[in-house]
Amino acid sequence: MELNALLAQPAVLPSLPRAVALLMNQLAHDEPDLRRVNQLLGTDPALAARVLELANSGAFAAQRHIAGIPEALALLSTAQLRTLVNSAPLGTASRSVPGVNLPQFWRYSLHTAKLARSLAGSLHQDQVAAYTAGLLHGLGELVIHLAAPERVQSLNTLVAPLDLRRSKLEQHLFGYCYGRVSAALALRWQLPQVVVDALAYQHAPFENKAYEPLAGVIHLAVWRARAREAGLDDKEMAVTFPDEVGVVLGLDIDMVLQQDPIDWTPRSEADAGEFA
Repeated sequence: MELNALLAQPAVLPSLPRAVALLMNQLAHDEPDLRRVNQLLGTDPALAARVLELANSGAFAAQRHIAGIPEALALLSTAQLRTLVNSAPLGTASRSVPGVNLPQFWRYSLHTAKLARSLAGSLHQDQVAAYTAGLLHGLGELVIHLAAPERVQSLNTLVAPLDLRRSKLEQHLFGYCYGRVSAALALRWQLPQVVVDALAYQHAPFENKAYEPLAGVIHLAVWRARAREAGLDDKEMAVTFPDEVGVVLGLDIDMVLQQDPIDWTPRSEADAGEFA
C-alpha cells in the first residue's frame, strides 16, 4: 500500500482511558484548571493531536501555526474542549490497534516527549515543539497497524513495533516508515513546518536538504526511550547510540543520559500511576 493510499484509509486513533476520564472530570467545572488540562492532554498523543488540529484549523485566524498544547488552550473554549474529549475513542479493547500494546505505546510516547523537551532545552531549541514532536512521533505506527494489520503482523514477528530497527525495515518493506506517516498527519493538521520536518526525518536527520536540529533531538529521544523499553544494558546502549547524530548536536552518550528527566520507576509501579 502506497503512502497516499494508506493516508486515505480511515484510522481511529485511540486515547488513554484514564486521561479522558480525568479530563472529563476537570472540564465539568465552570472554570477548569487549565494547567491540569494541559498536563493531561500532554500524556495522550491522540488527544493532543486533535487539540492541535482544531487550534490550527480555519476556525481560528492565528497568525502562525500552533506548535504546543498551551498555545492551543489559549484559543479553544471549554465547550470546544468538552466536545473534543467526550468524542474521543478509547483504547479499551485489547485489539484496539492489532499488534500494538497500547499501554506500552502511551508510556513510550510520553517518555519520548519528556526526553525530547529536556534535550531541546539543553540545546536552546524550542522545547514546546520538541515535546509535541516527541509525543506525536509514533502515531504513524498506529495508522500503519490499523490500515494493514495482517501485513504488519508478519513484520512484528521479525521486530517489535518499538524495536530500534523498526523504521529501517518499514522503509525497506513499505517504501515509508512510521515517521513519514506521522509527518503527513502533522502536515494535514497544519502543525508548524519545524514539527513536520522533525517527524519526517526523525529516523534519518541528515536526509533533509536543510538539516533540522529538532529531527536530531527526536532521533536521540526515540533511541533513549526505545532502549529503555528493550531493557538494554549499558554496553548495549553504548553500541546502539547514534553517534553521528549526537556529534552534530554536540552531545555524546553520557550527556544524553545526564539530560534524562525521567524517574525510571519499576514499570509495575509507574504503570499503576500513569496508565491505569
